[in-house]
Amino acid sequence: MRAKKAEAGKPGKHKERVGRVKFNREIVAVPEAVRRVMERAQPGVAEQVPLEEAYGRRLARELYAEQPVPHFRRSGMDGFALRSADTAGSSPEHPVRLEVAAAIPCGSVMERPLLPGQAARIMTGAAVPDEADAVIMLELTGTVEENGRTFAEIRRETAPGANISEVGLEVRQGELLLTQGRLIGPGESALLAMFGVSEAAVYNRPRVAVFATGSELLRVDEELVPGRIRNSNGYMLAAQVRQTGAVPVMMESIPDDVALAKQAIVAAMNEYDAVITTGGVSVGDYDILYDLTSSWDGELLFNKVAMRPGSPTTVAVREGKLLFALSGNPGACFVGFELFARPALTAMQGSAEPFIAGYTAVLEEDYRKTDKFARYLRGVRRVSPEGTVYAKPVGIDASSITVSIRDADCLIVVPPGTEPLQRGDRVTVLPLTGGGGDL
Repeated sequence: MRAKKAEAGKPGKHKERVGRVKFNREIVAVPEAVRRVMERAQPGVAEQVPLEEAYGRRLARELYAEQPVPHFRRSGMDGFALRSADTAGSSPEHPVRLEVAAAIPCGSVMERPLLPGQAARIMTGAAVPDEADAVIMLELTGTVEENGRTFAEIRRETAPGANISEVGLEVRQGELLLTQGRLIGPGESALLAMFGVSEAAVYNRPRVAVFATGSELLRVDEELVPGRIRNSNGYMLAAQVRQTGAVPVMMESIPDDVALAKQAIVAAMNEYDAVITTGGVSVGDYDILYDLTSSWDGELLFNKVAMRPGSPTTVAVREGKLLFALSGNPGACFVGFELFARPALTAMQGSAEPFIAGYTAVLEEDYRKTDKFARYLRGVRRVSPEGTVYAKPVGIDASSITVSIRDADCLIVVPPGTEPLQRGDRVTVLPLTGGGGDL
């Protein structure tokens, strides 16, 4: 979006106040900042939606099995249901003949008992007669007609229980199948349908107002002019919001005016479930979010984080609703969303483990920068044939760069105060959703 604005701006009292106040911020470590955010991120209300519309939503209540699965003894293949004892001594050379007493397609049950010396032709998934204790696959049998009767020739001995799915083999009655907050995908949809849930109880999707701030911003459809840029951060944030399952609402850009910003943001917080802004959080004369969060009826959670990029990332809360004021630099804006807004928005939809789970990877190239703050580098991963995960920074390591966001599929964490990293060092990586590739 935009670089940090210069401190030498408007003269007079405003400049003195910037020097006295804006530079004197409490520095909060990332884990503590996340903790403060997550304390305020509460699940929303639930609603009932048709099952076919529940994909991508999170369950608002647990699902327990009301009956076992399968709830009847089910054939595992096409063949013949029979008594295993009746197959004793059978072989290709000396097959055992059993009279075919019935044919059982899926959805039907045998209406009379299966007698000794009999077999029932059965299809995969059909109900096995109570008297049968095995199913032999069709390929190990033959059929013959004799005196108007049909016989199955059994060419192999069959063990008790062969090819039968017993009651409760897959799911026991009363078993917990889906936890509250579980994201509904294809498998979850199948389980809900299996247990007769035609309407699923899911958490509401948070509606999130997205603002970009700055008098230099143009609409996407406007022609470029010297000194001004298009509002790209707003659309990036809208896409990130959508990835979480929340609903982004693009608002009009806000010029560098504290009164206008306060009016627009407070109005949005009254109407929407959360608000995200980009730009105006640093220490320049026109960076207005500090002034706003210092003179309103909300509570400031933090406005400086021990991280690069995005150290002036700011989060506040008003009447239970979160405001995420992110950097105007696209790289810092992107990282700030991933570390703070993404886990909060997923928690608001009931996720029990909303934060990005990191794991160890091997650094593929040297990284020479060191800092008193932790760095979160946009990176790419690959897996070797041996299964080792490797990672390396992607593109130019600067918060003002947008193109590297396209290719990044992880954040590489560089701890504060470390020696320059070398190729082969172990690093922590945080996978990104919808990045340049998935592992």
